[in-house]
Amino acid sequence: MSKLARNLLVFTVLLVISCGTKNDTTKIETSLKLRFVDEYILSDETTFENTRVGGLSGIDYANGTWYAISDDNDSPRFYKAIVSYDLKGFNTIQVTAVTHFKDENGNNLSKGMVDPESIRYDNSAFIWTSEGNIKDGLKPFVQVADSNGIFVKEFILAERYLPNTDENFGPHHNGVFEGITLSYDKKGYWVAMELPLKEDGVEPTLEDTDSPVRIAFINRETGHFEKEIVYELDKVSRPAINGSAFELNGIVEILEYNKNKFFVLERSYSMGYADGGNTVKIYDVDASKATDVSSINSLKGASYTQVTKSLLFNFEDIRKDLTNGIVDNIEGITFGPNFENGNQSLVVVADNNFSLYGPQLNQFILFEVEK
Repeated sequence: MSKLARNLLVFTVLLVISCGTKNDTTKIETSLKLRFVDEYILSDETTFENTRVGGLSGIDYANGTWYAISDDNDSPRFYKAIVSYDLKGFNTIQVTAVTHFKDENGNNLSKGMVDPESIRYDNSAFIWTSEGNIKDGLKPFVQVADSNGIFVKEFILAERYLPNTDENFGPHHNGVFEGITLSYDKKGYWVAMELPLKEDGVEPTLEDTDSPVRIAFINRETGHFEKEIVYELDKVSRPAINGSAFELNGIVEILEYNKNKFFVLERSYSMGYADGGNTVKIYDVDASKATDVSSINSLKGASYTQVTKSLLFNFEDIRKDLTNGIVDNIEGITFGPNFENGNQSLVVVADNNFSLYGPQLNQFILFEVEK
């Protein structure tokens, strides 16, 4: 389909999910719309200052500059870039700088000690997350780095987020702090788990399951995790095929766009598919009536009110317009500058895993937010 034809497509809300209290049928609708504008593929062979540009698992925009974190655990880093576009589509994406994360003494972090996932710019500092390595007992974290990538401080985790030798408690491996966003009131940050804690529910399957994920508020001043709200995950979208068995679904990023209102990126992955196996959706989420569950040690059998969510965009609707029909491993989302018509732009980015598991894409996708 031509770019002109794509620009004429307007995608409205296709589905409303019931998700109030656990037994509530309250529904919400969203007045927002996302219009797909364009796709840009940054070559898998792109390098900058002796680094390979890839593994882009988080993206942010502030003061005219774009930032993208790379999940290379051997050399954790983030890039600065110029991303140019208009209502007709992307013009160029150009990496302009790379910054390596460092300890408090200014030394580069040791290999294999972190698993970078998300990054946000905040007043000349960078807030970033690591999933750690739960199997090896390496704890996840949310840290602050200065503009040179040097460690400033680390936020205080509740024990529930730490590795646990009891198989019934604690986070799942590769299921911890996958997404983070500045709070709309600028008083702190919301950080999202990718998967439920073991004591809260089960990982999503192909069948309807009880898979509640915690999204926690971090107080910027005190560094403490405070309020926690619950988001219910969808089931896995499709079965693994061709002899594969691996399937999962989880939150990969969040973005608060108004008080208690979020965009949530939810990605289902199933092995064995030539199109990448990813089913990615953006939900419009309302947390205004959600219960604070920070005092509830286990959500199983507990009484609480979840956030409500409605489907804002399903990437299946544009698969045919994307390179080779691939919706890749989308993990980052951010607002960019407003378009010339005053509407806000929205950009998502895919983590190509450095093509370790087969060819993948440094895929950027541009939307116009219509109200």
